[in-house]
Amino acid sequence: MVELTFKTNAKYDDPFNDVELDAVFKDPSGKQFKVPAFWAGGNTWKIRYSSPLLGKHTFTTICSETGDKALHNINGKVEVRKYRGNNVLLLRGAPKIADDKRHFAYSDGTPFFWMGDTWWMGLTKRLVWPGEVKMLADDRIKKGFNVVQIVAGLYPDMPAFDPRGENENGFPWEEKYTSIRPAYFDAADNRILYLAEQGIVPCIVGAWGYHLPWLGVEKMKKHWRYLIARWGALPVVWCAAGETTMPFYLSTNKEADVIWLKNEWTNVIRHIKETDPFDRILSTHAAHHAKTTRESITEPALLDFDMHQSGHGNVAAKQAAQALDGWRINPPMPVMSGESRYEALAIPNPLPAEAPRSAFWAHTVNSGLAGHTYGANGIWQLNGIDKPYGKSPGGNNWGTTPWNEAMKLPGSSQIGAARKLIESIPGWSSFQPQPEMITNWSATDMPVLAVTENNQSALAYLPSTGSITITLPATSQSYKAFWFNPVSTVKEPEFMLSTDASGKLSITAPGAQQDWVLVLTKP
Repeated sequence: MVELTFKTNAKYDDPFNDVELDAVFKDPSGKQFKVPAFWAGGNTWKIRYSSPLLGKHTFTTICSETGDKALHNINGKVEVRKYRGNNVLLLRGAPKIADDKRHFAYSDGTPFFWMGDTWWMGLTKRLVWPGEVKMLADDRIKKGFNVVQIVAGLYPDMPAFDPRGENENGFPWEEKYTSIRPAYFDAADNRILYLAEQGIVPCIVGAWGYHLPWLGVEKMKKHWRYLIARWGALPVVWCAAGETTMPFYLSTNKEADVIWLKNEWTNVIRHIKETDPFDRILSTHAAHHAKTTRESITEPALLDFDMHQSGHGNVAAKQAAQALDGWRINPPMPVMSGESRYEALAIPNPLPAEAPRSAFWAHTVNSGLAGHTYGANGIWQLNGIDKPYGKSPGGNNWGTTPWNEAMKLPGSSQIGAARKLIESIPGWSSFQPQPEMITNWSATDMPVLAVTENNQSALAYLPSTGSITITLPATSQSYKAFWFNPVSTVKEPEFMLSTDASGKLSITAPGAQQDWVLVLTKP
């Protein structure tokens, strides 16, 4: 990424609102990109640009103040050279939608499994830069996480301008939303840039949905233009809003609010798509009352993938059912849960590791193994080491586990290890849910099954110990098989298993009373 700085001697009373600056880049192929600039404070604007295409890229600036010769009609060039490091995001490119429209891939086409962690309030000063940010990020990298979902200053679980939303430099906006505050985003840059530098994809959540009526649609569009200008050149993913159609907790007109939010967030999302020159993939986060993200806006085709909120109280069977519903809805797109069962969330009793683990497997397998986001209470809201976050406007206190203790909860290791397993399975990026191929199950809960293209591999999640019969369209076929223990994250020894003349195979899970994962692969 290159950063270009433009300074002017002109005096503007309201530079954020009165001056709009862009640069039109032309890459070596002749394609043009209109890249927005961001106001950096004072009389300074900056433009950030990146491209996978090597060679000379020229640009010309366009300023709304055409008489300002320091900003308007400036010509220049940048040289993009081959990256020589080992950051996978710079080697392979930002995530995109895979060609099958069901999974994710890096820009170069390499399959990408979304293994997310939830840091909704990770830009607040409760997670101290640099030491604590690096400690948490490094822990997540070691465990296999490659995405962090993080909100750009307009947070959940608090009213506007709540002191808990400040970072080292205050709030993202001036009071009454008169102007954005570049100093806030200077501090935020440290965290976002660090994540990207470590190979973690920042999933930027622009705001929690209920902030939209407070800013108004036009200022929310300006907020999003600013985010695109700041971070669009990085290998990011966009999430337009958190709980997109959820009214503020204390609203007295919630039904009308839901309708308004659905319509107006659609307008904002359209603006994001029109403004982003880097074409980063985009979704929005569903509210708890929506079965899929596609219900959250009036034009579902604007979305690139479906980010569910699959429910903190929903057991594995409900997680699986919601995932399958999402898979079957048109238009086809990757389906994943962006908010599931948070480990240690007090509702009212803290959820054990089994809750997020079973939710992960149930939802992920029944949506084709595109990805999932884990959450831990204590990290999503950043409970301070000495001071808990406190109550939400609705009066809930979700638990007091400090973030540094929540970091060590066992569910993060169990779910992080799942990514390594999944990516080791031949053909994993073509998995599709196949619940109808489960033809017998001895227990009362719900196992789930996914099978790859050409029946090369299969993965079944058994939420409890039991006997399962799977009927595959592969008769008298031998498979290499093994059990994966999702609690200990240990792969059991391999053995051979064959379908009969009708394609059936039956097997009983190991004796421990817990959940299990069965993997089958053609030799």
